[in-house]
Amino acid sequence: MLLSHIPGMFTHPLQEWEAIGKEHAGPIRLSLYICLLALIAPICAYIATTQYGWQIGEGQLIFLTQSSALTLSVLTYISIVVGVYFMGIMIDWMSKNYGSEHDDFAANGIALMAYSCTPLFLVGFISLYPEPWINVLAYLSAAGYAAYLMYKGLPRVLKIPEDQAFFFEGAIMTTALIYMVATLIGTVIIWGVGFSPEFTTR
Repeated sequence: MLLSHIPGMFTHPLQEWEAIGKEHAGPIRLSLYICLLALIAPICAYIATTQYGWQIGEGQLIFLTQSSALTLSVLTYISIVVGVYFMGIMIDWMSKNYGSEHDDFAANGIALMAYSCTPLFLVGFISLYPEPWINVLAYLSAAGYAAYLMYKGLPRVLKIPEDQAFFFEGAIMTTALIYMVATLIGTVIIWGVGFSPEFTTR
């Protein structure tokens, strides 16, 4: 099944990574997994920002207009999907320098990134409760667990030697940080050309 690895990522990740490493999932299966789970956060954020709103201190509830929320949700979805594929391709490319048994056809780098991001995909449901601090804490916790999953998955999916996995994950995190900075810069540019959020109160 398409989502069969999700429970294992939380209950027995080591065994699940072993299964994923032997599975050699094809590009269609991986694309469906990424594109389906990447919908969670944008859809939940759209619902929350247009229907529930959020409040700062004792101020009024603030909402996004439906058109603005839709635009931002679509752009968020695109950035998530592109980010997973970009990072997966970079992992696949960099792995050759860390002793990986490289396999281009199996797209193991993309598989590693996609399944490692499972906590980050699922924590998107927290967006239905638009409380900024709750969301920040939830996403930080999910990011920490995603990093743990990736560290455990590197030796089992890409066959990276255990003593190289720590250093390789450092390189991956650095690349991810660069992508995040590029995304922030892109956001400023997109907002500057007319796609900035449109707020409203009720």
